[in-house]
Amino acid sequence: MSDSGHRTILVSGGAGFIGSAFVMQMLATNTNLRIINVDALTYAGNLENLQAIENDPRHVFIHAEIQNTELMHSLCEQYAVEGIINIAAESHVDRSIQNANPFIETNIQGTVSLLTVARDMKLKKFVQVSTDEVYGSLDQHSTELFTESTPLAPNSPYSSSKASADMFVRAFHHTHGVPAVITRCSNNYGPRQFPEKLIPLMILNAMESKSLPVYGDGLNVRDWIHVNDHCDAIHRAYEYGIPGEVYNIGSENECNNLHIVRTILSILGKSEDLIQFVKDRPGHDKRYAIDASKAKKELGWKPRITFELGLRETIEWYQDHPEWCEHVLSGEYRDYYSQQYHRER
Repeated sequence: MSDSGHRTILVSGGAGFIGSAFVMQMLATNTNLRIINVDALTYAGNLENLQAIENDPRHVFIHAEIQNTELMHSLCEQYAVEGIINIAAESHVDRSIQNANPFIETNIQGTVSLLTVARDMKLKKFVQVSTDEVYGSLDQHSTELFTESTPLAPNSPYSSSKASADMFVRAFHHTHGVPAVITRCSNNYGPRQFPEKLIPLMILNAMESKSLPVYGDGLNVRDWIHVNDHCDAIHRAYEYGIPGEVYNIGSENECNNLHIVRTILSILGKSEDLIQFVKDRPGHDKRYAIDASKAKKELGWKPRITFELGLRETIEWYQDHPEWCEHVLSGEYRDYYSQQYHRER
């Protein structure tokens, strides 16, 4: 217990999509919790995501890079931090194909920095928020699922950086005794997601009757989970996860990209003529699917938000928050992804 009377944890990447959802959910459901929120505020990190808690004294925001080990150590010491949840990441595959260096710096070096602090300060728990993409790709026509024992076989610079970070987490646990847990989650969706990802990009383009660029034949399959269900799993991994273990997080909701796009168009009452098939990106994984039975059994977790309800509510959120959309899409990012798609044609 810190001198403030609260338990205190450090959350990295807490101004991003998943991080901000996690911070707000944790503060809303845990009255005795204080969060030190560290974010570098790169293009996908946005203080607009945290407006609802900007006056909450239990939320302390620090604009910094997690690679600054000395500062991370100082913060943990100053605020009597008991544990770290590492959500900070460069996370977009397309950007990693163009330039892998930021992914190495944040995803690998940043993770090692936080692990070093956790080791030196003998923190209670370290949770590494990873991705199912570290497992590679499944056959589109099989019924196989990723389990925690599936060998790592990352196919993009992004997933390679996350797999490398996971290996450092494993090494720090086995070599130094850091009480670390890894979660590997399927594709997230929900409010406040930066529109470089499929669902928000398609929602915003459809709302403006712009073309919806779909890679290849659109039949790549992903398991979609609402960000709030993912955040609940991260919390449970922190509280109940066994050090040294990996927990897969998914909602058994496999959909191909074309089905997602058509569903969004249907909900918005838009024509499928807006769909524009474009050249596939290099190394595009065909299928991800998660077996989350271990997390359900050991963490007492299960997804609660159905995809049909979650997608409709997500679309409504973007419709109801045009000011957020304008803010995050200002300047050079407004047409970034449409430009990339057209360049690949």
